[in-house]
Amino acid sequence: MNFEKVVFGFFIVLALTLNFGFFIGDIDNPDHHNVYELYAAIVVSLIATVLKFGERTQMGAVLLATSLVADLQLITAAIVWAWAVHMTDVGLTPLVMSSIVSLSGGALLANITSVVLLIIETATLRR
Repeated sequence: MNFEKVVFGFFIVLALTLNFGFFIGDIDNPDHHNVYELYAAIVVSLIATVLKFGERTQMGAVLLATSLVADLQLITAAIVWAWAVHMTDVGLTPLVMSSIVSLSGGALLANITSVVLLIIETATLRR
């Protein structure tokens, strides 16, 4: 068993599950979406992205692209959250929360694509 591949797969799947945990719930209800879970999803997604930099194959390039998309959307969601809470008088309204959750949904789709590609790559490996 290759420990490096275990760590690689672990962080890809963990990024997906943390993002899913943040995404699930009523789209406009801030009580269903924890800011620390979003933070954890961002950190793990960034770690998964760094781990994908070593790949030199076409599949590696696509995996890196999906990770970059997820990072961009999660970071944008965090910026929208911080802007709404700290820079405006409006606060975390249902409309703002919907935008944040929608951005994390886009990242979730990118993470699902990444996991599916990882499964396909693993299934096509010959021993």
